[in-house]
Amino acid sequence: MRAEIENVVDEIKQAISLLRRHLDWDQAVRRLDWLNNKAEDPNLWNDATEAQKLMRERQHLDDGINGLRALEQQLRDNIELIELGEEEGDADIVKDAEGALKELRNEANRRQVEAMLSGEADGNDTYVEVHSGAGGTESQDWANMLLRMYTRWAERQGFKVELLEIHDGEEAGIKSATILVKGHNAYGWMKTESGVHRLVRISPYDSNARRHTSFSSIWVYPVIDDSINIEINESDCRIDTYRSSGAGGQHVNTTDSAVRITHMPSGIVVACQQERSQHKNRAKAWDMLRARLYEAELKKREEAANAEAASKSEIGWGHQIRSYVLQPYQLVKDLRTGVESTAPSDVLDGELNEFMEAALAHRVSGGADAVVDDLA
Repeated sequence: MRAEIENVVDEIKQAISLLRRHLDWDQAVRRLDWLNNKAEDPNLWNDATEAQKLMRERQHLDDGINGLRALEQQLRDNIELIELGEEEGDADIVKDAEGALKELRNEANRRQVEAMLSGEADGNDTYVEVHSGAGGTESQDWANMLLRMYTRWAERQGFKVELLEIHDGEEAGIKSATILVKGHNAYGWMKTESGVHRLVRISPYDSNARRHTSFSSIWVYPVIDDSINIEINESDCRIDTYRSSGAGGQHVNTTDSAVRITHMPSGIVVACQQERSQHKNRAKAWDMLRARLYEAELKKREEAANAEAASKSEIGWGHQIRSYVLQPYQLVKDLRTGVESTAPSDVLDGELNEFMEAALAHRVSGGADAVVDDLA
């Protein structure tokens, strides 16, 4: 076996070993057996909420255990094929098996990332807010670029994206926007993107072609299901209605259908203008507020555990999590993990997985995921 393929095999074995430890293999197998037996109990669905929770746990364990067994079996099969091909001098068999091992390595790496998304909220859909910083048109254009970047990333992942609210800039770009990203593990993937993002470029709005630095912030929080009870006192909230902005049909900009809710005790503000009906926008805004308050509670637990997390702070110097430099050189660098890319155009077109995977690994190693292990 060639040295390159031996290294691939070693990487797969290491990934399998890490996955086994993360899953706590023996305990997980016993727990899955118990859940399979529990699923046969006719009284299980007497408590629908508890039953759904157990079935989600069962599916998670089943996916993890059977996926790991499949990795191990495919590793053994392809090693045997290479040995057989080498014995018989069949280069085609060896080549096919080596290609399969490289694909298997990618699958093992993907499963390692998914293993990091074990928090109860990680599998949920997610809201993503974009806010421009100080700097007028420059920052507003940068906010619009970030909105496009995350939309393109979500589409690459096969996720569905809905634009809930957008506040256009005076000349170009946006002052703020909120999107809903729907897909399995959407929040888990995106939760480390909260923070300030910095852009350095030659400004297209500067007639003297000077280099400008712009800042915009990203805020990510999970959609929560009905099983999580977040109590909100309506007397603590101020509800404003206004006309929707942006392109649209005859109805847009003609009625006060957009809704903004301000939660005075926390200072949290949410807005929705997606629907034509003010009633529907109001309902969606209440859902967003519940999600933001829930996320704020997670943040408190995270801080209590002394974990590192992105925080919504001043949008400017000293608070950024990632820098995107377009001039005088080409570089995107994550300031938390050190991961770099010399192809910022690709990153801005949605190629973010390398940055997200590294940030997730960094966060797990710091113990930050503990905050979503128990959502009682």
